[in-house]
Amino acid sequence: MEGQIWFLPRSLQLSSFQAYKLRVTHLYQLKQHSILVSVGEDEEGINPLVKVWNLEKRDGGNPLCTRIFPAIPGNKPTVVSCLTVHENLNFMAIGFADGSVVLTKGDITRDRHSKTQILHESGYPVTGLAFRQSGKTTHLFVVTTENIQSYMLSVKDYPHLELDTHGCGLRCSSLSDPSQDLQFVVAGNECVYLYQPDERGPCFAFEGQKLIVHWYRGYLIVVSKDRKTSPKSEFAGNEAQNLDKQVLNIYDLCNKFIAYSSIFDDIVDVLAEWGSLYVLTRDGKIHVLQEKDTQTKLEACKSMLFRKNLFEMAINLAKSHHLDSDGLSEIFRQYGDHLYNKGNHDGAIQQYIRTIGKLEPSYVIRKFLDAQRIHNLTAYLQTLHLQSLANADHTTLLLNCYTKLKDSSKLEEFIKTSESEVRFDVETAIKVLRQAGYYSHAVYLAEKHAHHEWYLKIQLEDIKNYQEALRYIGKLPFDQAESNMKRYGKILMHHVPNKTTELLKILCTDYRPSGDNEGPGMLEGKKANSEEFIPVFANNSRELKAFLEHMTEVQADSPQGVYDTLLELRLQNWAHEQNEQVKEKLHTEALTLLKSGRFKTVFDKALVLCQMHNFKDGVLYLYEQGKLFQQIIHYHMQNEQYKKVIEVCELYGDQEACLWEQALGYFARKEEDCKEYIAAVLKHIENKNLMPPLLVVQTLAHNSTATLSVIKDYLVNKLQKQSRQIEQDEERIQKYREETTRIRQEIEELKASPKIFQKTKCSICTSALELPSVHFLCGHSFHQHCFESYSESDSECPTCMPENRKVMDMIRAQEQKRDLHDQFQHQLKCANDGFSVVADYFGRGVFNKLTLITDLPPGKAAATIEAGLQRELLLHAKRST
Repeated sequence: MEGQIWFLPRSLQLSSFQAYKLRVTHLYQLKQHSILVSVGEDEEGINPLVKVWNLEKRDGGNPLCTRIFPAIPGNKPTVVSCLTVHENLNFMAIGFADGSVVLTKGDITRDRHSKTQILHESGYPVTGLAFRQSGKTTHLFVVTTENIQSYMLSVKDYPHLELDTHGCGLRCSSLSDPSQDLQFVVAGNECVYLYQPDERGPCFAFEGQKLIVHWYRGYLIVVSKDRKTSPKSEFAGNEAQNLDKQVLNIYDLCNKFIAYSSIFDDIVDVLAEWGSLYVLTRDGKIHVLQEKDTQTKLEACKSMLFRKNLFEMAINLAKSHHLDSDGLSEIFRQYGDHLYNKGNHDGAIQQYIRTIGKLEPSYVIRKFLDAQRIHNLTAYLQTLHLQSLANADHTTLLLNCYTKLKDSSKLEEFIKTSESEVRFDVETAIKVLRQAGYYSHAVYLAEKHAHHEWYLKIQLEDIKNYQEALRYIGKLPFDQAESNMKRYGKILMHHVPNKTTELLKILCTDYRPSGDNEGPGMLEGKKANSEEFIPVFANNSRELKAFLEHMTEVQADSPQGVYDTLLELRLQNWAHEQNEQVKEKLHTEALTLLKSGRFKTVFDKALVLCQMHNFKDGVLYLYEQGKLFQQIIHYHMQNEQYKKVIEVCELYGDQEACLWEQALGYFARKEEDCKEYIAAVLKHIENKNLMPPLLVVQTLAHNSTATLSVIKDYLVNKLQKQSRQIEQDEERIQKYREETTRIRQEIEELKASPKIFQKTKCSICTSALELPSVHFLCGHSFHQHCFESYSESDSECPTCMPENRKVMDMIRAQEQKRDLHDQFQHQLKCANDGFSVVADYFGRGVFNKLTLITDLPPGKAAATIEAGLQRELLLHAKRST
């Protein structure tokens, strides 16, 4: 009242500066700027001035005044009733007691950047002003004692709209925060009204004469007079009971309850700063109201609201104070329990649904397991799945609920969600649907979500749709198609053998899924091991044969088991066939398969198969391939096929000579007349000299029907051959004796008589012999230069050296083989004529007795020298002349 503006910091240390000479009537502090706008008087009379202060800048210790201008509209002297400034500093509105409103547009801190004009005129004093900014749209609310109007300042000419035909007193209007959508609050004596820029909003019937209205953090603060009896307040004096009291009420309009109420003595104003409310009373006191923390407020409110069963209000309160999800969930649970106990199961389940994600589902499920409340349980479980919080047990329970309710439409809606929206365990759902008999639904799920095993199990075991199961396998990737054919192949082969066989042929040759849209050559086909599918064809030999024959045709490198099984199958068919023509055809097929060369590594197995089925041609073929000639001849002997015995000996006798001996022994044991065959055998034995005659006679002595005439020709020919051999041997002996005598005579001559060399030509170049020359005792003579050029050794005759080396090699060979006992035994065993082998080794000196000579007797010295000379002559040693 003395022109000063006072500052009260948080430390409550007052300070001031002189703003006007007379008095200050209005102040407006911007929230986002350090700008203070004031209205006051510097001189007597009605001439209010507006001053704009920059609190951050100083002028002589006081805030800097950036602008001063008169407030009156035009030249009319009138009193300022209210003031407001836009936070963007581009608008300022001043209301006057004569009903005028002056709008300053532009930078309000500078004169030259702003423009002032009269916006509103009426006959009623202006009691309140407020700017509302929504996006790029700016509105100005103007309230008088009799009406309320809204001006749109973001449009040219500032169009306005009258919102109501009643107004309010000074300080009885305010602008709410975004929690109430920035509505303009006007407090009348009977009600509090809320306004949008274009219409009136809700109203609240708060009784009492309103003195002050403010908005703070979502709360509506109202100071009013009330003569009704009110509770005693700690802020009111004792003597004030008979006076008009001022009641301070703080309302939570969003949750519709009174957050605080108390009685004060003569309130000057209610100020909001530093997170608290300050109540300034006329007695010079400041009372502080501190808001309780959220948790304390909620606990107090909830306990009160729960006692009154006002759960909806408790929920709204918690939401408005941004209570966490755990706290909200607890409210929903208690609300659900309350409704459940009252028997309102439908309402209870809706509250329990809101606890999903926080409350354990089993808590709710146990309450609704009764069959009469199954529809409530279904709704809860549906929501549980929609939020992807269900486990396998929940899925099982939900599907059982659908099946109990026989709600096929809901069931289909549940399972036919897109794959990205699946919120349940598919395998569990398939099991439950299958158990409940909903096979089509189970098959749909299994196919959609690629549960191939379940799809095939239901199709084959429940629906019995073998054709569809086979088609489905044909669409699977190779690995899964292979494994499922191994698992279900026998069932499919029993019911659809032909198509199953065809699928197996494809699977084992060049498999591509039937649904594969890739072009040919884009993806190489895969092959399964055909041998692994042979067990599938149990009791289906016809299809097995077709499958195996197909595999051997298209894949020559099929596993050995395929060929083994095919051979066994053909042999079985051949053995059981009664039609001769068909049997002959099967015989040819089996023999052709044997001759394909695929049984070399499993020779024994093929042989056993042929023997088991008495397949003679196959047995003989395998004997031949295995060079089991004795088994062949024994086979014919057992079947008494004499001609075959002779043929086998003729074919394989050169490879195994003992066959003729066995044949002779076989015919010798026969009691019937076998002279013809014995004669044929003896002829071969004689030609090949396979047996000694004595052994032949002993062998045939066992045959009672064989007479001497049978072997007469054999013995005569044998004796004649031996006689001729004796004559040849005697002639050779005589020849060797004569040559030995001649050599001894030459030795004696060399020892006793001089050697005369009469050669006139060189034995190498055949030119006339000239000195120097070289002569050898063998009678050859050489030029010295020819001898040196052609001779390999100085002591040997070049002409006789090749022959001498042969003799020396023979001598060394005899000496080396003298102790080769094993070789001698082997040759003796394998030779046709063992006597010749013994004679050969006897001639080598193998059987000579070894005598160790240390000192030669005197009488034998000459003989030793003679022997050495003979050896030297034999080697044609030379002596140079």
